[in-house]
Amino acid sequence: MSTSSSCQSSTLKLGIIGFGPFAQFLAKTMIKQGHTLRATSRSDHSQLCQDLGISYFRDAITFLEADNDVILICTSILSLPEVLKSMPLHGLKRQTLFADVLSVKEYPRDLLLKVLPEESDILCTHPMFGPESAKDGWKDLAFVYDKVRVKDEATCSSFLRIFENEGCRMLEMSCEEHDKMAARSQFLTHTIGRVLSEMEIKSTPISTKGFESLVQLKEGTVKDSFDLFSGLFLCNRFAKEELN
Repeated sequence: MSTSSSCQSSTLKLGIIGFGPFAQFLAKTMIKQGHTLRATSRSDHSQLCQDLGISYFRDAITFLEADNDVILICTSILSLPEVLKSMPLHGLKRQTLFADVLSVKEYPRDLLLKVLPEESDILCTHPMFGPESAKDGWKDLAFVYDKVRVKDEATCSSFLRIFENEGCRMLEMSCEEHDKMAARSQFLTHTIGRVLSEMEIKSTPISTKGFESLVQLKEGTVKDSFDLFSGLFLCNRFAKEELN
């Protein structure tokens, strides 16, 4: 289903900012669907991009001039202001859809509204899965999005179809609503996992199934960076309320 006719008839030129593990994970499916990918990143991923058939740009100006239909922001939460500040966004030559995949939503929305030209469209998204939970495919996994400022509906629809065609559960909700829910679910999960990690809990010969669930929670949480956990707290106003 991932190479459906609807996807083949509307292939996109996608430029990715920040080519870490999550961007690499998304890119493989996007390539499989026939989209053309470009990437730029603070770390040098030129060899990996070459292996995947992705054009890699070291220079931000050249990247922005590369005629992208969509620019997909895959940076860490905390590095987003610095990354946006370093990019000459005033040099955009055409109307472009900017989408992000960060785990908080009000924070990137407000930054993008502040720094992007008026003619740029903004779509805030959060795929509620990653390389581990989606190793067998994206079917029935949640994809949250908010059309913050969209004039070019065709390009936006083509981008959303990447996830629809893989069978994601498409959930349109406001950035505020997402952050409220995420504070009570994702942030709470990470917080408990980090506490258990600090306690250095381990399986024992007499572990119950409930305790083994806690061990698995701890192990799953520490696979993500502390940078992500910090971003989930510092950049979601509802997380602070939840902690209190």
